[in-house]
Amino acid sequence: MPWEAWLTLAAAVGLLVSLAFRVAATDLLAVAFLAMLVVVGDLTSHALLPTPAEAVSGFGNTGLLTIGFLFAVVAGLEMTGGTRLATGWFLDRARSFRDAQVRILLPVAMISGFLNNTPVVVALIPIVDDVCKRIGASASRLLLPLSYAAILGGMCTVMGTSTNLIVRDEYLAKHDGTLGFFAPAIVGVPATVLGVAYMVLFSSKLIPARRPAVSASDDPKKYTVEMQVDPAGPLVGKSIEDAGLRALPGLYIAEIQRGQQVIAAKPAERLRGDDALILVGALDTVVDLRKIRGLLTPDDQGRKLEIPAWRRTLVEAVVSPRCSLLGKTIREGRFRSNYNAAVVAVARGDRRLEGKIGDVELESGDVLLLEASPSFLHRARELRDFYLVSRVGTDSVRRHDRAWVAIAVMLWMVVVAAAGVMSILSASMAAAMAMILFRCCTTNEARRAVDWRVLIVIGAAIGIGNAMEKSGAAAALASALVGLANNDPIVTLALIFLATMLCTELITNNAAALLMLTVAMEAAGKLGIDEKSFVIAVMVAASASFLTPFGYQTNLMVYTVGGYRVGDYLRFGLPLSLIVFATAMVIIPWALM
Repeated sequence: MPWEAWLTLAAAVGLLVSLAFRVAATDLLAVAFLAMLVVVGDLTSHALLPTPAEAVSGFGNTGLLTIGFLFAVVAGLEMTGGTRLATGWFLDRARSFRDAQVRILLPVAMISGFLNNTPVVVALIPIVDDVCKRIGASASRLLLPLSYAAILGGMCTVMGTSTNLIVRDEYLAKHDGTLGFFAPAIVGVPATVLGVAYMVLFSSKLIPARRPAVSASDDPKKYTVEMQVDPAGPLVGKSIEDAGLRALPGLYIAEIQRGQQVIAAKPAERLRGDDALILVGALDTVVDLRKIRGLLTPDDQGRKLEIPAWRRTLVEAVVSPRCSLLGKTIREGRFRSNYNAAVVAVARGDRRLEGKIGDVELESGDVLLLEASPSFLHRARELRDFYLVSRVGTDSVRRHDRAWVAIAVMLWMVVVAAAGVMSILSASMAAAMAMILFRCCTTNEARRAVDWRVLIVIGAAIGIGNAMEKSGAAAALASALVGLANNDPIVTLALIFLATMLCTELITNNAAALLMLTVAMEAAGKLGIDEKSFVIAVMVAASASFLTPFGYQTNLMVYTVGGYRVGDYLRFGLPLSLIVFATAMVIIPWALM
Protein backbone atom coordinates (compact mmCIF):
# COMPACT_ATOMS: atom_id res chain seq x y z
CA MET A 1 0.00 0.00 0.00
CA PRO A 2 1.20 3.58 -0.64
CA TRP A 3 1.85 5.76 2.39
CA GLU A 4 -1.42 7.62 1.74
CA ALA A 5 -3.32 4.38 2.25
CA TRP A 6 -1.44 3.68 5.49
CA LEU A 7 -2.23 7.19 6.72
CA THR A 8 -5.91 6.83 5.89
CA LEU A 9 -6.03 3.41 7.53
CA ALA A 10 -4.34 4.85 10.62
CA ALA A 11 -6.98 7.60 10.74
CA ALA A 12 -9.80 5.05 10.51
CA VAL A 13 -8.27 2.80 13.19
CA GLY A 14 -7.51 5.81 15.38
CA LEU A 15 -11.13 6.92 15.10
CA LEU A 16 -12.36 3.42 16.01
CA VAL A 17 -10.09 3.18 19.06
CA SER A 18 -10.78 6.70 20.33
CA LEU A 19 -14.53 6.23 19.94
CA ALA A 20 -14.37 2.86 21.71
CA PHE A 21 -12.55 4.39 24.69
CA ARG A 22 -14.66 7.57 24.58
CA VAL A 23 -11.63 9.83 24.90
CA ALA A 24 -13.64 12.85 23.71
CA ALA A 25 -16.97 13.80 22.15
CA THR A 26 -17.84 11.64 19.13
CA ASP A 27 -18.36 14.57 16.76
CA LEU A 28 -15.07 16.17 17.79
CA LEU A 29 -13.15 12.94 17.19
CA ALA A 30 -14.72 12.33 13.78
CA VAL A 31 -13.97 15.86 12.57
CA ALA A 32 -10.43 15.79 14.02
CA PHE A 33 -9.39 12.66 12.12
CA LEU A 34 -11.01 13.91 8.92
CA ALA A 35 -9.25 17.26 9.34
CA MET A 36 -5.91 15.47 9.70
CA LEU A 37 -6.35 13.81 6.30
CA VAL A 38 -7.46 17.08 4.67
CA VAL A 39 -4.55 19.08 6.08
CA VAL A 40 -1.95 16.49 5.03
CA GLY A 41 -3.54 16.24 1.58
CA ASP A 42 -3.60 20.02 1.20
CA LEU A 43 0.03 20.42 2.25
CA THR A 44 1.40 17.57 0.13
CA SER A 45 -1.00 17.91 -2.84
CA HIS A 46 -1.07 14.11 -3.20
CA ALA A 47 -3.84 12.87 -5.46
CA LEU A 48 -4.60 9.86 -3.23
CA LEU A 49 -5.74 12.02 -0.30
CA PRO A 50 -9.07 13.88 -0.24
CA THR A 51 -9.34 17.49 -1.28
CA PRO A 52 -11.25 19.81 1.08
CA ALA A 53 -14.28 19.64 -1.22
CA GLU A 54 -14.21 15.84 -1.27
CA ALA A 55 -13.77 15.65 2.49
CA VAL A 56 -16.92 17.67 3.25
CA SER A 57 -19.04 16.19 0.47
CA GLY A 58 -20.61 13.82 3.01
CA PHE A 59 -22.40 16.73 4.66
CA GLY A 60 -24.45 17.13 1.48
CA ASN A 61 -25.50 13.47 1.48
CA THR A 62 -29.26 13.18 0.94
CA GLY A 63 -29.49 10.52 3.64
CA LEU A 64 -27.93 12.90 6.15
CA LEU A 65 -30.41 15.63 5.18
CA THR A 66 -33.28 13.14 5.48
CA ILE A 67 -32.21 12.27 9.02
CA GLY A 68 -32.21 15.96 9.90
CA PHE A 69 -35.82 16.35 8.73
CA LEU A 70 -36.85 13.14 10.50
CA PHE A 71 -35.68 14.65 13.78
CA ALA A 72 -38.31 17.35 13.26
CA VAL A 73 -40.98 14.75 12.45
CA VAL A 74 -40.14 12.91 15.65
CA ALA A 75 -40.35 16.21 17.57
CA GLY A 76 -43.96 16.58 16.44
CA LEU A 77 -44.79 13.09 17.69
CA GLU A 78 -43.00 13.66 21.00
CA MET A 79 -44.55 17.05 21.72
CA THR A 80 -48.08 15.74 21.11
CA GLY A 81 -47.69 12.30 22.66
CA GLY A 82 -48.52 10.67 19.35
CA THR A 83 -46.28 7.66 19.94
CA ARG A 84 -47.84 6.92 23.30
CA LEU A 85 -51.35 7.39 21.92
CA ALA A 86 -50.67 4.96 19.06
CA THR A 87 -49.50 2.18 21.38
CA GLY A 88 -50.87 2.82 24.86
CA TRP A 89 -54.46 1.71 24.17
CA PHE A 90 -53.19 -1.63 22.87
CA LEU A 91 -50.96 -2.32 25.87
CA ASP A 92 -53.58 -1.34 28.42
CA ARG A 93 -55.53 -4.49 27.53
CA ALA A 94 -52.77 -6.93 28.52
CA ARG A 95 -53.95 -9.49 31.07
CA SER A 96 -50.94 -11.82 31.52
CA PHE A 97 -47.17 -11.70 31.13
CA ARG A 98 -47.21 -13.60 27.83
CA ASP A 99 -50.06 -11.41 26.58
CA ALA A 100 -48.10 -8.30 27.57
CA GLN A 101 -44.99 -9.57 25.76
CA VAL A 102 -46.84 -10.03 22.48
CA ARG A 103 -48.74 -6.73 22.82
CA ILE A 104 -45.51 -4.84 23.49
CA LEU A 105 -42.90 -6.45 21.27
CA LEU A 106 -44.84 -6.88 18.01
CA PRO A 107 -46.22 -3.30 17.77
CA VAL A 108 -42.87 -1.82 18.80
CA ALA A 109 -41.05 -3.82 16.12
CA MET A 110 -43.57 -2.72 13.47
CA ILE A 111 -43.56 0.96 14.46
CA SER A 112 -39.76 1.09 14.65
CA GLY A 113 -39.54 0.15 10.99
CA PHE A 114 -40.94 3.58 10.12
CA LEU A 115 -40.07 5.77 13.10
CA ASN A 116 -36.92 6.53 15.07
CA ASN A 117 -36.92 3.97 17.86
CA THR A 118 -35.72 6.33 20.62
CA PRO A 119 -39.04 8.20 21.08
CA VAL A 120 -40.88 4.89 20.81
CA VAL A 121 -38.94 3.48 23.76
CA VAL A 122 -39.17 6.75 25.72
CA ALA A 123 -42.96 6.80 25.33
CA LEU A 124 -43.42 3.15 26.29
CA ILE A 125 -41.16 2.85 29.35
CA PRO A 126 -43.75 4.25 31.80
CA ILE A 127 -46.57 2.31 30.09
CA VAL A 128 -44.60 -0.94 30.35
CA ASP A 129 -43.93 -0.25 34.03
CA ASP A 130 -47.61 0.27 34.72
CA VAL A 131 -48.63 -2.84 32.74
CA CYS A 132 -46.13 -4.93 34.70
CA LYS A 133 -47.46 -3.69 38.00
CA ARG A 134 -51.04 -4.47 36.96
CA ILE A 135 -50.30 -8.04 35.87
CA GLY A 136 -47.84 -8.76 38.69
CA ALA A 137 -44.75 -9.17 36.48
CA SER A 138 -41.23 -7.83 36.78
CA ALA A 139 -40.52 -4.90 34.47
CA SER A 140 -36.92 -6.06 34.07
CA ARG A 141 -38.22 -8.94 31.94
CA LEU A 142 -39.93 -6.58 29.50
CA LEU A 143 -37.85 -3.40 29.28
CA LEU A 144 -34.75 -4.98 27.71
CA PRO A 145 -36.88 -6.90 25.17
CA LEU A 146 -38.60 -3.57 24.46
CA SER A 147 -35.27 -2.03 23.43
CA TYR A 148 -34.26 -5.08 21.39
CA ALA A 149 -37.62 -5.21 19.59
CA ALA A 150 -37.18 -1.56 18.58
CA ILE A 151 -33.70 -2.33 17.21
CA LEU A 152 -34.95 -5.38 15.30
CA GLY A 153 -37.84 -3.44 13.78
CA GLY A 154 -35.47 -0.75 12.57
CA MET A 155 -33.67 -3.34 10.44
CA CYS A 156 -36.71 -3.88 8.21
CA THR A 157 -36.77 -0.67 6.14
CA VAL A 158 -34.32 1.92 4.90
CA MET A 159 -36.16 4.49 7.05
CA GLY A 160 -35.99 2.31 10.17
CA THR A 161 -32.61 3.63 11.30
CA SER A 162 -30.35 6.50 10.37
CA THR A 163 -27.71 3.88 9.55
CA ASN A 164 -29.86 2.30 6.85
CA LEU A 165 -30.58 5.69 5.27
CA ILE A 166 -26.94 6.67 5.14
CA VAL A 167 -25.74 3.31 3.82
CA ARG A 168 -28.43 3.33 1.12
CA ASP A 169 -27.56 6.83 -0.05
CA GLU A 170 -23.81 6.17 -0.05
CA TYR A 171 -24.37 3.05 -2.14
CA LEU A 172 -26.63 4.85 -4.63
CA ALA A 173 -24.19 7.76 -4.87
CA LYS A 174 -21.52 5.41 -6.20
CA HIS A 175 -23.61 3.03 -8.30
CA ASP A 176 -26.47 3.20 -10.74
CA GLY A 177 -29.52 1.26 -9.75
CA THR A 178 -31.96 1.20 -6.88
CA LEU A 179 -32.23 -0.01 -3.32
CA GLY A 180 -35.90 -0.10 -2.40
CA PHE A 181 -37.66 1.08 0.74
CA PHE A 182 -38.03 -2.51 1.97
CA ALA A 183 -34.66 -3.80 0.70
CA PRO A 184 -33.36 -4.70 4.20
CA ALA A 185 -36.63 -6.50 4.96
CA ILE A 186 -35.44 -9.66 3.24
CA VAL A 187 -33.19 -10.19 6.26
CA GLY A 188 -34.81 -7.83 8.76
CA VAL A 189 -38.31 -9.34 8.78
CA PRO A 190 -37.24 -12.99 9.34
CA ALA A 191 -34.68 -11.84 11.92
CA THR A 192 -37.36 -9.79 13.69
CA VAL A 193 -39.87 -12.65 13.70
CA LEU A 194 -37.31 -15.11 15.05
CA GLY A 195 -35.93 -12.55 17.49
CA VAL A 196 -39.34 -11.65 18.92
CA ALA A 197 -40.22 -15.35 19.22
CA TYR A 198 -36.95 -15.95 21.09
CA MET A 199 -37.66 -13.06 23.47
CA VAL A 200 -41.23 -14.18 24.15
CA LEU A 201 -40.05 -17.72 24.93
CA PHE A 202 -36.89 -17.03 26.88
CA SER A 203 -36.97 -13.55 28.46
CA SER A 204 -38.48 -14.88 31.69
CA LYS A 205 -35.76 -17.56 31.85
CA LEU A 206 -32.69 -15.50 30.92
CA ILE A 207 -33.53 -12.12 32.47
CA PRO A 208 -33.72 -12.22 36.27
CA ALA A 209 -36.57 -10.55 38.14
CA ARG A 210 -34.30 -8.41 40.23
CA ARG A 211 -37.18 -6.64 41.99
CA PRO A 212 -40.90 -7.16 42.57
CA ALA A 213 -43.33 -5.77 39.98
CA VAL A 214 -42.77 -2.06 39.56
CA SER A 215 -44.37 0.98 38.00
CA ALA A 216 -42.97 4.18 36.58
CA SER A 217 -42.93 5.66 40.08
CA ASP A 218 -41.92 2.50 41.96
CA ASP A 219 -38.94 0.93 40.29
CA PRO A 220 -35.92 -1.22 41.13
CA LYS A 221 -33.47 1.66 41.48
CA LYS A 222 -31.97 2.61 44.83
CA TYR A 223 -32.15 6.39 45.04
CA THR A 224 -29.66 8.19 47.22
CA VAL A 225 -31.17 11.40 48.57
CA GLU A 226 -29.84 14.12 50.83
CA MET A 227 -32.15 16.10 53.10
CA GLN A 228 -31.20 18.89 55.49
CA VAL A 229 -32.74 19.37 58.93
CA ASP A 230 -34.33 22.83 59.13
CA PRO A 231 -32.70 24.66 62.09
CA ALA A 232 -36.03 26.36 62.77
CA GLY A 233 -38.13 23.26 62.15
CA PRO A 234 -39.94 20.83 64.48
CA LEU A 235 -37.44 17.97 64.07
CA VAL A 236 -34.54 19.62 65.91
CA GLY A 237 -33.88 17.81 69.18
CA LYS A 238 -35.97 14.77 68.28
CA SER A 239 -34.49 11.29 67.89
CA ILE A 240 -34.62 9.60 64.51
CA GLU A 241 -37.27 7.25 65.85
CA ASP A 242 -39.40 10.02 67.41
CA ALA A 243 -39.18 12.03 64.19
CA GLY A 244 -40.80 9.11 62.35
CA LEU A 245 -37.83 8.64 60.03
CA ARG A 246 -37.43 4.93 60.82
CA ALA A 247 -40.97 4.04 59.79
CA LEU A 248 -40.74 5.16 56.17
CA PRO A 249 -41.44 2.16 53.90
CA GLY A 250 -38.66 1.18 51.50
CA LEU A 251 -36.23 3.79 52.80
CA TYR A 252 -33.54 4.05 55.47
CA ILE A 253 -31.07 6.63 56.78
CA ALA A 254 -27.61 5.49 55.72
CA GLU A 255 -25.69 8.14 57.65
CA ILE A 256 -25.85 11.61 59.17
CA GLN A 257 -23.27 14.21 58.21
CA ARG A 258 -22.81 16.83 60.92
CA GLY A 259 -20.18 19.32 59.90
CA GLN A 260 -17.06 17.26 59.20
CA GLN A 261 -18.35 14.27 61.16
CA VAL A 262 -20.19 11.22 59.89
CA ILE A 263 -22.65 9.99 62.53
CA ALA A 264 -24.19 6.52 62.60
CA ALA A 265 -27.97 6.68 62.12
CA LYS A 266 -29.01 5.01 65.40
CA PRO A 267 -32.70 5.19 66.36
CA ALA A 268 -31.89 7.20 69.49
CA GLU A 269 -29.62 9.69 67.71
CA ARG A 270 -31.02 13.21 68.16
CA LEU A 271 -31.23 15.51 65.17
CA ARG A 272 -29.61 18.93 65.10
CA GLY A 273 -30.20 21.89 62.85
CA ASP A 274 -28.38 21.68 59.49
CA ASP A 275 -27.74 17.94 59.87
CA ALA A 276 -27.40 16.37 56.42
CA LEU A 277 -29.35 13.10 56.27
CA ILE A 278 -28.19 10.65 53.58
CA LEU A 279 -31.10 8.33 52.81
CA VAL A 280 -31.44 5.40 50.41
CA GLY A 281 -34.69 3.98 49.11
CA ALA A 282 -37.50 3.72 46.59
CA LEU A 283 -38.83 6.59 44.51
CA ASP A 284 -42.26 6.87 46.13
CA THR A 285 -40.76 7.26 49.61
CA VAL A 286 -38.15 9.72 48.36
CA VAL A 287 -40.97 11.83 46.94
CA ASP A 288 -42.82 11.62 50.29
CA LEU A 289 -39.75 12.96 52.11
CA ARG A 290 -40.39 16.38 50.59
CA LYS A 291 -43.71 16.50 52.41
CA ILE A 292 -42.17 16.11 55.90
CA ARG A 293 -42.08 19.41 57.78
CA GLY A 294 -38.62 20.20 59.03
CA LEU A 295 -36.72 18.64 56.11
CA LEU A 296 -35.26 20.76 53.30
CA THR A 297 -33.43 19.99 50.09
CA PRO A 298 -29.64 20.56 50.41
CA ASP A 299 -28.83 24.25 50.90
CA ASP A 300 -32.54 24.82 50.22
CA GLN A 301 -31.89 24.71 46.46
CA GLY A 302 -35.54 24.07 45.68
CA ARG A 303 -36.59 27.40 47.19
CA LYS A 304 -34.05 29.26 45.06
CA LEU A 305 -35.59 28.11 41.79
CA GLU A 306 -36.98 30.94 39.70
CA ILE A 307 -40.47 29.45 39.52
CA PRO A 308 -43.34 29.33 42.03
CA ALA A 309 -43.72 26.09 43.99
CA TRP A 310 -47.12 25.28 42.45
CA ARG A 311 -45.60 25.19 38.96
CA ARG A 312 -42.73 22.85 39.81
CA THR A 313 -42.68 19.21 38.85
CA LEU A 314 -40.57 16.17 39.69
CA VAL A 315 -38.79 14.64 36.72
CA GLU A 316 -36.73 11.46 36.31
CA ALA A 317 -33.92 12.05 33.81
CA VAL A 318 -31.24 9.62 32.62
CA VAL A 319 -27.80 11.17 32.05
CA SER A 320 -26.90 10.62 28.39
CA PRO A 321 -23.43 9.75 27.01
CA ARG A 322 -23.42 13.22 25.40
CA CYS A 323 -24.05 15.08 28.66
CA SER A 324 -21.70 18.02 29.14
CA LEU A 325 -21.59 17.33 32.89
CA LEU A 326 -20.03 13.84 32.74
CA GLY A 327 -17.20 13.56 35.26
CA LYS A 328 -18.35 16.65 37.17
CA THR A 329 -19.96 16.55 40.58
CA ILE A 330 -23.59 17.54 40.93
CA ARG A 331 -22.47 20.67 42.76
CA GLU A 332 -20.13 21.61 39.90
CA GLY A 333 -22.98 21.02 37.45
CA ARG A 334 -24.79 24.12 38.79
CA PHE A 335 -28.20 22.70 37.96
CA ARG A 336 -30.04 25.74 39.31
CA SER A 337 -28.28 28.22 37.02
CA ASN A 338 -27.91 25.89 34.02
CA TYR A 339 -31.31 24.16 34.04
CA ASN A 340 -33.40 26.02 36.66
CA ALA A 341 -33.65 22.65 38.41
CA ALA A 342 -32.57 21.14 41.72
CA VAL A 343 -31.28 17.57 42.13
CA VAL A 344 -33.44 15.82 44.71
CA ALA A 345 -31.93 12.32 44.43
CA VAL A 346 -29.66 10.20 42.25
CA ALA A 347 -29.67 6.47 41.41
CA ARG A 348 -26.94 4.33 39.86
CA GLY A 349 -28.47 0.89 39.35
CA ASP A 350 -28.81 -0.87 42.69
CA ARG A 351 -25.66 0.68 44.19
CA ARG A 352 -25.67 2.97 47.21
CA LEU A 353 -23.71 6.13 46.51
CA GLU A 354 -21.41 7.40 49.25
CA GLY A 355 -21.38 10.89 50.72
CA LYS A 356 -23.41 13.98 49.97
CA ILE A 357 -25.44 14.34 46.80
CA GLY A 358 -23.44 17.38 45.73
CA ASP A 359 -20.22 15.36 45.74
CA VAL A 360 -21.50 12.59 43.44
CA GLU A 361 -19.67 12.57 40.08
CA LEU A 362 -22.10 12.08 37.22
CA GLU A 363 -21.78 9.02 34.97
CA SER A 364 -23.62 8.01 31.82
CA GLY A 365 -26.77 6.11 32.77
CA ASP A 366 -27.26 7.78 36.17
CA VAL A 367 -30.90 8.56 36.94
CA LEU A 368 -31.57 11.96 38.50
CA LEU A 369 -34.73 12.96 40.33
CA LEU A 370 -35.08 16.67 39.64
CA GLU A 371 -37.38 19.38 40.90
CA ALA A 372 -37.88 21.69 37.95
CA SER A 373 -40.29 23.73 35.88
CA PRO A 374 -42.46 21.99 33.25
CA SER A 375 -40.30 23.62 30.57
CA PHE A 376 -37.32 21.56 31.75
CA LEU A 377 -38.80 18.55 29.97
CA HIS A 378 -38.50 20.30 26.63
CA ARG A 379 -35.23 22.13 27.34
CA ALA A 380 -33.56 18.86 28.31
CA ARG A 381 -34.64 17.29 25.00
CA GLU A 382 -33.15 20.23 23.16
CA LEU A 383 -29.87 20.18 25.11
CA ARG A 384 -29.41 16.42 24.67
CA ASP A 385 -27.81 16.17 28.13
CA PHE A 386 -30.53 13.81 29.36
CA TYR A 387 -32.84 11.09 28.18
CA LEU A 388 -36.19 11.99 29.73
CA VAL A 389 -37.78 8.91 31.27
CA SER A 390 -40.90 10.35 32.88
CA ARG A 391 -42.42 13.14 34.84
CA VAL A 392 -43.18 11.72 38.27
CA GLY A 393 -46.87 11.64 39.08
CA THR A 394 -48.19 13.36 35.96
CA ASP A 395 -48.08 13.41 32.19
CA SER A 396 -45.26 15.18 30.38
CA VAL A 397 -46.98 15.89 27.06
CA ARG A 398 -48.16 19.38 26.12
CA ARG A 399 -50.38 19.12 23.03
CA HIS A 400 -52.71 16.15 23.34
CA ASP A 401 -55.21 17.64 20.89
CA ARG A 402 -52.66 17.47 18.04
CA ALA A 403 -51.61 13.84 18.64
CA TRP A 404 -53.82 12.36 15.90
CA VAL A 405 -52.60 15.04 13.49
CA ALA A 406 -48.99 14.10 14.19
CA ILE A 407 -49.78 10.40 13.68
CA ALA A 408 -51.54 11.17 10.38
CA VAL A 409 -48.57 13.20 9.12
CA MET A 410 -46.15 10.41 10.02
CA LEU A 411 -48.32 7.76 8.32
CA TRP A 412 -48.62 9.90 5.18
CA MET A 413 -44.83 10.25 5.05
CA VAL A 414 -44.31 6.50 5.36
CA VAL A 415 -46.94 5.60 2.74
CA VAL A 416 -45.76 8.02 0.04
CA ALA A 417 -42.11 7.09 0.61
CA ALA A 418 -42.78 3.34 0.60
CA ALA A 419 -44.98 3.58 -2.51
CA GLY A 420 -42.33 5.54 -4.38
CA VAL A 421 -44.66 8.51 -4.94
CA MET A 422 -41.99 10.76 -3.44
CA SER A 423 -38.38 10.26 -2.48
CA ILE A 424 -37.68 9.66 1.20
CA LEU A 425 -35.98 13.06 1.40
CA SER A 426 -38.97 14.87 -0.14
CA ALA A 427 -41.46 12.99 2.04
CA SER A 428 -39.53 13.70 5.25
CA MET A 429 -39.10 17.36 4.29
CA ALA A 430 -42.83 17.76 3.64
CA ALA A 431 -43.69 15.93 6.88
CA ALA A 432 -41.38 18.16 8.91
CA MET A 433 -43.02 21.26 7.45
CA ALA A 434 -46.48 19.80 8.13
CA MET A 435 -45.62 19.18 11.79
CA ILE A 436 -44.83 22.88 12.15
CA LEU A 437 -47.77 24.17 10.06
CA PHE A 438 -50.27 22.01 11.97
CA ARG A 439 -48.77 23.18 15.29
CA CYS A 440 -47.59 19.75 16.42
CA CYS A 441 -44.31 21.46 17.29
CA THR A 442 -42.91 24.95 16.98
CA THR A 443 -40.10 26.01 14.66
CA ASN A 444 -37.70 26.28 17.59
CA GLU A 445 -38.69 22.84 18.90
CA ALA A 446 -38.15 21.30 15.46
CA ARG A 447 -34.81 23.05 15.04
CA ARG A 448 -33.58 22.08 18.49
CA ALA A 449 -34.75 18.48 18.09
CA VAL A 450 -32.03 17.98 15.49
CA ASP A 451 -29.09 16.09 17.00
CA TRP A 452 -26.29 17.97 15.30
CA ARG A 453 -23.64 15.69 16.81
CA VAL A 454 -25.12 12.70 15.01
CA LEU A 455 -25.15 14.58 11.70
CA ILE A 456 -21.56 15.75 12.17
CA VAL A 457 -20.35 12.21 12.93
CA ILE A 458 -22.15 10.89 9.84
CA GLY A 459 -20.78 13.59 7.55
CA ALA A 460 -17.22 13.15 8.81
CA ALA A 461 -17.43 9.34 8.66
CA ILE A 462 -18.55 9.56 5.02
CA GLY A 463 -15.48 11.69 4.30
CA ILE A 464 -13.14 9.18 5.97
CA GLY A 465 -14.84 6.30 4.15
CA ASN A 466 -14.35 8.07 0.81
CA ALA A 467 -10.71 8.72 1.72
CA MET A 468 -10.20 5.00 2.38
CA GLU A 469 -11.57 4.25 -1.08
CA LYS A 470 -9.52 6.93 -2.84
CA SER A 471 -6.23 6.06 -1.13
CA GLY A 472 -6.57 2.34 -1.78
CA ALA A 473 -6.83 1.41 1.91
CA ALA A 474 -10.31 -0.06 1.46
CA ALA A 475 -9.17 -2.16 -1.50
CA ALA A 476 -6.21 -3.47 0.51
CA LEU A 477 -8.43 -4.40 3.45
CA ALA A 478 -10.90 -6.05 1.10
CA SER A 479 -8.11 -8.07 -0.52
CA ALA A 480 -6.94 -9.17 2.93
CA LEU A 481 -10.45 -10.26 3.89
CA VAL A 482 -11.00 -12.11 0.63
CA GLY A 483 -7.62 -13.81 1.01
CA LEU A 484 -8.41 -14.77 4.61
CA ALA A 485 -11.67 -16.26 3.37
CA ASN A 486 -9.81 -18.14 0.62
CA ASN A 487 -11.90 -16.33 -2.04
CA ASP A 488 -15.10 -17.83 -0.61
CA PRO A 489 -17.96 -15.27 -0.91
CA ILE A 490 -19.93 -16.70 2.01
CA VAL A 491 -16.93 -16.74 4.37
CA THR A 492 -16.07 -13.17 3.29
CA LEU A 493 -19.66 -12.13 3.96
CA ALA A 494 -19.49 -13.72 7.42
CA LEU A 495 -16.24 -11.92 8.26
CA ILE A 496 -17.62 -8.54 7.19
CA PHE A 497 -20.86 -9.14 9.10
CA LEU A 498 -19.04 -10.12 12.30
CA ALA A 499 -16.56 -7.23 12.02
CA THR A 500 -19.41 -4.75 11.61
CA MET A 501 -21.28 -6.24 14.59
CA LEU A 502 -18.16 -5.92 16.74
CA CYS A 503 -17.54 -2.32 15.66
CA THR A 504 -21.11 -1.26 16.36
CA GLU A 505 -20.80 -2.53 19.96
CA LEU A 506 -17.70 -0.39 20.47
CA ILE A 507 -18.50 2.80 18.55
CA THR A 508 -21.55 4.50 17.06
CA ASN A 509 -23.48 2.34 14.60
CA ASN A 510 -23.36 5.05 11.92
CA ALA A 511 -19.57 5.29 12.04
CA ALA A 512 -19.23 1.50 12.06
CA ALA A 513 -21.49 1.14 9.03
CA LEU A 514 -19.79 3.83 6.96
CA LEU A 515 -16.28 2.57 7.65
CA MET A 516 -17.21 -1.04 6.88
CA LEU A 517 -19.37 -0.18 3.85
CA THR A 518 -16.40 0.87 1.74
CA VAL A 519 -14.52 -2.33 2.60
CA ALA A 520 -17.60 -4.47 1.94
CA MET A 521 -18.22 -2.96 -1.50
CA GLU A 522 -14.57 -3.40 -2.49
CA ALA A 523 -14.70 -7.03 -1.34
CA ALA A 524 -17.85 -7.70 -3.37
CA GLY A 525 -16.19 -6.19 -6.43
CA LYS A 526 -13.11 -8.39 -6.07
CA LEU A 527 -15.32 -11.48 -5.74
CA GLY A 528 -17.41 -10.44 -8.75
CA ILE A 529 -20.75 -10.63 -6.94
CA ASP A 530 -23.64 -8.21 -6.54
CA GLU A 531 -22.65 -5.51 -4.06
CA LYS A 532 -26.24 -5.22 -2.76
CA SER A 533 -25.80 -8.41 -0.76
CA PHE A 534 -22.87 -6.98 1.17
CA VAL A 535 -24.58 -3.58 1.54
CA ILE A 536 -27.63 -5.16 3.18
CA ALA A 537 -25.31 -7.23 5.40
CA VAL A 538 -23.66 -4.03 6.65
CA MET A 539 -27.07 -2.42 7.25
CA VAL A 540 -28.29 -5.30 9.39
CA ALA A 541 -25.02 -5.92 11.23
CA ALA A 542 -24.56 -2.25 12.14
CA SER A 543 -27.96 -2.24 13.87
CA ALA A 544 -27.46 -5.54 15.71
CA SER A 545 -26.25 -4.08 19.01
CA PHE A 546 -27.44 -6.44 21.73
CA LEU A 547 -24.35 -7.21 23.84
CA THR A 548 -23.78 -4.05 25.89
CA PRO A 549 -25.88 -1.22 27.32
CA PHE A 550 -23.66 1.33 25.56
CA GLY A 551 -23.82 0.18 21.93
CA TYR A 552 -27.25 1.68 21.27
CA GLN A 553 -29.05 4.53 23.03
CA THR A 554 -32.27 2.61 23.72
CA ASN A 555 -30.19 -0.05 25.49
CA LEU A 556 -28.74 2.65 27.73
CA MET A 557 -32.16 4.15 28.41
CA VAL A 558 -33.52 0.93 29.93
CA TYR A 559 -30.26 0.07 31.71
CA THR A 560 -30.89 1.90 34.97
CA VAL A 561 -34.67 2.01 34.68
CA GLY A 562 -34.76 -1.80 34.63
CA GLY A 563 -32.07 -2.23 37.28
CA TYR A 564 -29.96 -4.29 34.86
CA ARG A 565 -26.35 -5.39 35.07
CA VAL A 566 -24.00 -5.53 32.09
CA GLY A 567 -24.07 -9.33 32.25
CA ASP A 568 -27.81 -9.31 31.56
CA TYR A 569 -27.17 -7.80 28.13
CA LEU A 570 -24.54 -10.39 27.27
CA ARG A 571 -26.60 -13.34 28.54
CA PHE A 572 -29.83 -12.30 26.81
CA GLY A 573 -28.31 -10.50 23.82
CA LEU A 574 -25.74 -13.05 22.65
CA PRO A 575 -28.33 -15.62 21.48
CA LEU A 576 -30.20 -12.80 19.73
CA SER A 577 -27.00 -11.68 17.98
CA LEU A 578 -26.44 -15.27 16.83
CA ILE A 579 -30.03 -15.47 15.56
CA VAL A 580 -29.56 -12.32 13.47
CA PHE A 581 -26.18 -13.54 12.19
CA ALA A 582 -27.51 -16.99 11.28
CA THR A 583 -30.57 -15.53 9.57
CA ALA A 584 -28.42 -13.22 7.46
CA MET A 585 -25.99 -16.00 6.56
CA VAL A 586 -28.82 -18.22 5.33
CA ILE A 587 -30.93 -15.64 3.49
CA ILE A 588 -28.33 -13.36 1.88
CA PRO A 589 -26.44 -16.11 -0.01
CA TRP A 590 -29.71 -17.80 -1.01
CA ALA A 591 -31.66 -14.72 -2.11
CA LEU A 592 -29.08 -12.10 -3.06
CA MET A 593 -25.84 -13.83 -4.09
